[in-house]
Amino acid sequence: MSLVSVENLTKHYPERGGVFAGKRMIRAVDGVSFEIAAGETLGLVGESGCGKSTLGRAILRLHEPTAGRVQIDGTDVTSLGAAPLRAFRRKAQIIFQDPYASLNPRMTIAQTLAEPLEIHGLGGDRAGRRRRVTELLERVGLRPDQAERYPHEFSGGQRQRIGIARALAVEPKFIVADEPLSALDVSIQAQIVNLLVDLQRAEKLTYLFISHDLKIVEHLCDRVAVMYLGKIVELATATALYTRPRHPYTQALLSAVPRLTADPAERPARILLEGDVPSPSEPPPGCAFHPRCPLYAKQGKPEVCRTSAPPLVEHDGTRVACHLVS
Repeated sequence: MSLVSVENLTKHYPERGGVFAGKRMIRAVDGVSFEIAAGETLGLVGESGCGKSTLGRAILRLHEPTAGRVQIDGTDVTSLGAAPLRAFRRKAQIIFQDPYASLNPRMTIAQTLAEPLEIHGLGGDRAGRRRRVTELLERVGLRPDQAERYPHEFSGGQRQRIGIARALAVEPKFIVADEPLSALDVSIQAQIVNLLVDLQRAEKLTYLFISHDLKIVEHLCDRVAVMYLGKIVELATATALYTRPRHPYTQALLSAVPRLTADPAERPARILLEGDVPSPSEPPPGCAFHPRCPLYAKQGKPEVCRTSAPPLVEHDGTRVACHLVS
């Protein structure tokens, strides 16, 4: 059963600065649809600027969608007014990329964790909220005696644990993890991944895990959505995506992932894409990927790729947006 349903979600906003300021629209998210089952982790990957973070924030209405519909646990999030939306936020939370920037430097960790409890009327009286703060710190691997410290007194990994604790405070069902490891040392990333896995099992959480690190996504996620220029171009189970990627863009992304093998001949050839990612304010006509697509060039540059945007169609259990995949 789906906990999260996203239908044709779109986020456009006016381009700022330059000659075309306010005249052109940036198509950050352009008609995205998918579902996430309860207890599942869906990975969302793609190059920087493809719209991953905007999509995650639009799902939670941290960015107001331009169009489309989002349902979370049976609630149409896109139709909620201000007061119902605030109450709804108990069900859906976010873990941010930069743990230091997401914490108020003037608040102690106890105050940071108690704030959402006070907003939503949880934890009872002050003593009850204090007990809940202690439980949250212990749950993410921090000591209760650290509660009166300030964010600058913690390491990056510890600050991200605090960010996770804050997201857990209101007992949500769904969490958007927006690049939660990218600001951390590699040695700390594995600890945070293990913590997220443990919390998911214990708290029955559902994740949208946004990342550019394809190795971590392979380890952590049940399914993976690949995004390019505001659209999802491939959606599959992690096993299917990593063993048999169908979309040419996915193939190029995975070809850059280092693979440990004794036989160099078993390593896939690196696929180098020509050109840069087009501007989201001026996406190419037809398939947005066609100007960089090796398959398009190899098959004689079919007109359909230049004139018609491919829908996301299922092929052997994998959903692919490509005219040339059969």
